[in-house]
Amino acid sequence: MRTQLTLLYAGPFLVSGVLLLSVPILQTRQSVPVGVPPGLGTSAPPGPDTSRLLTVSAVALAAMVVISIILGWLVAGRFLRPLRTMTTTARDISATNLHRRLGPHRRPGEFTELAGTLDDLFERLEAAFASQRHFVANASHELRTPLTATRTVLQVALADPDATVDSLRAACQDVLALGEAQESLIEALLTLAGGEQGVEHGEPFDLAVVARGVLLTRRTGGVDGTGRDDGVEVISTFGAAPTAGDPRLVESLVANLVDNALRHNVPGGRVEIVTAATRHGAHLTVRNTGPVVPPDQVERLFQPFQQLGGQRVRRAAGHGLGLAIVRAVAGTHGATLTARARPEGGLDIEVLFPGVRIP
Repeated sequence: MRTQLTLLYAGPFLVSGVLLLSVPILQTRQSVPVGVPPGLGTSAPPGPDTSRLLTVSAVALAAMVVISIILGWLVAGRFLRPLRTMTTTARDISATNLHRRLGPHRRPGEFTELAGTLDDLFERLEAAFASQRHFVANASHELRTPLTATRTVLQVALADPDATVDSLRAACQDVLALGEAQESLIEALLTLAGGEQGVEHGEPFDLAVVARGVLLTRRTGGVDGTGRDDGVEVISTFGAAPTAGDPRLVESLVANLVDNALRHNVPGGRVEIVTAATRHGAHLTVRNTGPVVPPDQVERLFQPFQQLGGQRVRRAAGHGLGLAIVRAVAGTHGATLTARARPEGGLDIEVLFPGVRIP
């Protein structure tokens, strides 16, 4: 880049120098005298003064080219010095320490904007890497738990000298239950990973149709899809809410919101599901009764494997990935996610998707 800028600076100097030195040279030419027929008068051959002028002009032009190249090289180096400093610092940050920042440049302008953009990028990378490390640590623990439990059940069954068919059958049933739990956890992890990858080819769909289908499957398998019914009242209002994206991921978002509202509820509680189209986009609201959630704990509930009180999620209460999946899918669709704790207990969760027209 420094070489290109040097040539860019030296080129105009060279062209202007050639034009400037051509003016006196052209003025030394002798015109054909008046009255001489065409073809008989020619310019006089160059004399000593003209030859000397040509020589001086050539030397001056060569000197101007050399000086312009030197000056262009120095100016380009001075101009690119902050960029080289930023490049070196950015390379060091990306390789060793994401906590560092470039900071504002001492001269406002394009370099300050570039430094600000890179600092924002480093901040997002640092947050993403920290979240990834935290998630991997939690996922490895959660995946190790059912494997350890399975091995323990099998070792106990094999070590029992008085094992019977019924005891071995019970051990096999425990192993199958642990396998199903592990399969469900892996499926949730894959859904979370898919939600964080983004949507390559979005397609238009109606959010009301997706929500209605999710609620229908939950009612078929019991209130929460597991066959358990604690007398939770489900109120639904499905207004047309056209949007675009991946319907399968959005279905997972709605399913996790509904399951979370039904699972973390109270006997005789209530769940309200509403879809509507507003001037801001497609709107989904899921409200539920339940235990009182401190307002400062709401944000943490959207982290993987978390529950109220700062403890890890219990196996009976799910895998703790539902709301994390909701946040990932909402983020990849450019949707706005808002969660509020209800003073009487439970949560109000709203998701606003960009609205589109369905042909």
